[in-house]
Amino acid sequence: MKALKERIMRDGKCFEGGILKVDSFINHQMDPILMKSMAVEFVRRFASTKINKVMTIEASGIAPAIMVGYLLELPVVFAKKKKPSTMENMLTTTVYSFTKDRTYDVCVSKDYLCPGDRVLFIDDFLANGNAAKGIIDLVRKAGAELVGMGFLIEKSFQHGGDYLREQGIHVESLAIIESLDNCQIKIKE
Repeated sequence: MKALKERIMRDGKCFEGGILKVDSFINHQMDPILMKSMAVEFVRRFASTKINKVMTIEASGIAPAIMVGYLLELPVVFAKKKKPSTMENMLTTTVYSFTKDRTYDVCVSKDYLCPGDRVLFIDDFLANGNAAKGIIDLVRKAGAELVGMGFLIEKSFQHGGDYLREQGIHVESLAIIESLDNCQIKIKE
């Protein structure tokens, strides 16, 4: 997606260790016009897919997932990183966060992720695929079906996308980062 790639090159910041910071327009301060454009692109790319629920994991995936859900007129559910004391009837899994370098127990209520749901997962980043693997586990435990995964930015050098595609999952990434070596951003054309 040209607009996203241009914005990454203009406003993205690279840090040692394969970190790409896009907090000025995606995951701290958000550009709602760009967010809407990215959601429109996901709707186009998954147009032939039968979906009845959009899912993400808190927190940075919520904004793009909401936009996709709004355009598709579907409910959006997000997996929580802390178990609420009021949540009963929950499914849980463990996810390692590359960015935060810690492990989370994530959960979702069985009331909102149900057998027969056809789930489209939307998130901001795909790196090693840990969040995606956690969602796959939750969807499986719920008896639902994962019909696709959409990511704003994929870091292909961390191979999460390779793993998901090898599992036969329909993956769409709007911008694919080939390398962040020497803190230089290289985007796949």
